[in-house]
Amino acid sequence: MFKVKVLNQEVIKKTLGMKQVIEGVEKVYTLKAEKRAHVWPMIFHEFEPGVADMDIKSGYLKDADIYGLKLVSWYGENPKKDLPPLIGTTLLFNMKTGAPMGLLSAEHITGMRTGAAGAIGAKYLANKDAENFLMVGTGHQAPFQIAAILMAMENIKTVRLYDPLNFEKAKELEGNIKGLLKEEFLQYYKEDEETYNALKKKFNVAFEAVEDLEDAVKKSEVITTATPSRKPMIMKEWVKPGTHISCVGADMSGKQEIDENIFGVAKVIVDDVNQATNVGETEMPIKKGIIDESHIIGEIGEVMLGNIKGRTSESDITVYDSTGIALQDLMISNLAIHIAKEKNIGEEILL
Repeated sequence: MFKVKVLNQEVIKKTLGMKQVIEGVEKVYTLKAEKRAHVWPMIFHEFEPGVADMDIKSGYLKDADIYGLKLVSWYGENPKKDLPPLIGTTLLFNMKTGAPMGLLSAEHITGMRTGAAGAIGAKYLANKDAENFLMVGTGHQAPFQIAAILMAMENIKTVRLYDPLNFEKAKELEGNIKGLLKEEFLQYYKEDEETYNALKKKFNVAFEAVEDLEDAVKKSEVITTATPSRKPMIMKEWVKPGTHISCVGADMSGKQEIDENIFGVAKVIVDDVNQATNVGETEMPIKKGIIDESHIIGEIGEVMLGNIKGRTSESDITVYDSTGIALQDLMISNLAIHIAKEKNIGEEILL
């Protein structure tokens, strides 16, 4: 029998702070660039198109001696049954023995690592003095993206909020976001006075719900898109020189958030070339012949290591295609398990 750590969502929230998650995801990207971590091909299956599907992302982290997978199921009819439409589970294994190590709820970890990923794209590709951030999409992922951006970027002063379907949702988030940032991200650091005060200052920015996306894009230097859109929302002619865009929503073939023509004038960096060209924001520009794979400068880890250059001038338009890779889930799940053991929280079962 094997001792397996089991962590539910509430326990995981007690183990993870966004600063540590950003650091963990940065480490993942550099390990991948150094060929010390590997992503295996993604598996996707539709049980019923538009109604129920699942995907499996997997890989291994050599330095951490772990491998594993995250399985995410989407059942669109679940809310009618008082169940969440998206259900995720992560499994971790010891790479030296193959023994199971952990079984974790994936929802909060996915939110945290996805927020960190979008912010890391901005941290390494946006102009450092950028002050205006636009969040496109006001759903579950938005607070994670906003918290991570404010932690990763030094000079953001205004955060604009745009919902592509309902302006009232953007207004609602405008009213709630400061409370969400405090309760969901700041409170984790309440025992660390220095960090708490530094983050409290960073979170003290202006939030503004907007109805006119074109105007908001023209006013923004950093943009994150996190929607399930299948048609472009941001047009090429709206994007001013020097803008950075982190595209987070496209994680399945056919999804698209920004005009494919932006790719023709942008410097494009991705988290994983294979995923980006098959299921990411980069898929449509390639399929429509705007660019080919050679137009992709490289992966974000290579930028972080200095092996390649992303932004080379203040006027560059940069796009970061963040599809989400299993290595993020494995690294952050492993971190959660270690912290849970230190705090003696969560359950341990014999399997």
